[in-house]
Amino acid sequence: MGSEDQSELLRVRRQKLSHLLSAGEEPYKKKFDRTHKISSIVEAYEKLEPGESVNEKVRVAGRILGIRRHGKASFADLRDGTGTIQLYLTLNHLGEERYEDFLNFLDIGDFVGVSGIVFKTRRGELSIQVEEYSLLTKSLRPLPEKWHGLKDIEARYRQRYVDLIVNPEVKEVFETRTKVIKAIREFLDSKDFLEVETPMLQSIPGGASARPFTTYHNALGLNLYLRVAPELYLKRLVVGGLEKVYEINRNFRNEGISYKHNPEFTMLELYEAYVDYNDMMNLTEEMIKFVISKVKGSLKFTYQGKKINFGNDWERLTMLEAITRYTGLDISFDLSLGELKKIAKEKGLVIKPYYGKGKIISEMFEKLVEGKLFQPTFIKDYPLEVSPLARAHPENPSLVERFELIVAGREIANAFSELTDPLEQRKRFQEQLKLLEYGEEEAQRLDEDFIRALEIGLPPTGGLGIGVDRLVMLLTDSHSIREVLLFPHLKPEKT
Repeated sequence: MGSEDQSELLRVRRQKLSHLLSAGEEPYKKKFDRTHKISSIVEAYEKLEPGESVNEKVRVAGRILGIRRHGKASFADLRDGTGTIQLYLTLNHLGEERYEDFLNFLDIGDFVGVSGIVFKTRRGELSIQVEEYSLLTKSLRPLPEKWHGLKDIEARYRQRYVDLIVNPEVKEVFETRTKVIKAIREFLDSKDFLEVETPMLQSIPGGASARPFTTYHNALGLNLYLRVAPELYLKRLVVGGLEKVYEINRNFRNEGISYKHNPEFTMLELYEAYVDYNDMMNLTEEMIKFVISKVKGSLKFTYQGKKINFGNDWERLTMLEAITRYTGLDISFDLSLGELKKIAKEKGLVIKPYYGKGKIISEMFEKLVEGKLFQPTFIKDYPLEVSPLARAHPENPSLVERFELIVAGREIANAFSELTDPLEQRKRFQEQLKLLEYGEEEAQRLDEDFIRALEIGLPPTGGLGIGVDRLVMLLTDSHSIREVLLFPHLKPEKT
């Protein structure tokens, strides 16, 4: 639709608004008393025979999505939050003035309330024969006629309110998202985990390797950061005796935007005392299988055209085993730093001068292997160098007891046996400070209060984080994270 056509439609709708106001009509009503939602009418009366009607009068409200004029009788489609039904409007039932007003001054997109009798047309369409109607909200901007297709994809994200109106399947994605979060809570509550809330504004950003957003508190005269993770606060609670805690939280990371990254996202993070990362693996598998069963009814489904099966026992590989299997490279910490750098560069990886063996091996996995893991796979025993909050592996001091769950080439979960030694944790933080000096803005800061909490004593603890957005992507067959966020971040709209 050209800009001139759009301007004319806007002008005509404002003319209609002016007419309604001059006629004493209130085009933005305060309320409307409904007796039924549309879905309840459909459920109660869908078995009516063609031509059959019901004596009961109903009052429903919703948005007009279609108007079809046929002389003395016309039809309209009305949708509320539960469904759509046909309205049947006639000159005989409404009178000439009200009938003509509906056709002349109401538009697709307007909200109306109607009352009338339910019946089924001779063609078998469940309908309401309208006896009275009331304009509830006048729409001044027309809905797009053609909304589908890649050329409109940014407009869909930017104007989600329109996307939800004209693409009903979008609503199903967000209903699924709600079911996922509800199922997570149901599972964890049944396991006696306590749901808690921790600060989003933090004086020291910690708990993940990520670049934070910075803000300023005027009253305190203090720089603050939007949290990159709730980890350090949740572990403080375990120190305090809350042995099983979780938070479904919003995290903020000042990083790039892509089909799998948004600067604001939702995580589940939980901690349990007296368990390790093997227990967290078992809990992760049990919980995700529970959630998928609740939401989809089956552990087997198709994602992006490929079959995925959550019903089997999920494979567990060490990072080094996975690199060998999927690249054929015999990689280990026995190789010299120079040998590892040479192999990585031959594979096209960008290796910074200060990278150690562990960081190079981690880069090899992320760039060469992760995208090849489609079925649910636990990758465990990560390099210590990239895991400053995890317990060292008892069989190899270069590794830690950490795993990630990879599905469809993406990290879904990340978990540790938590580091509980305050002296070792201070040493790790100090090593992270060196990375900050190198310009690594994602390196973690030294948090003295967290060290103090560890000195009070953190029991053996397992921790787990699950990316809720990415889990919803899997269950809704969504390629991009933007499809599962109601309002994803976008560049400013060009004017």
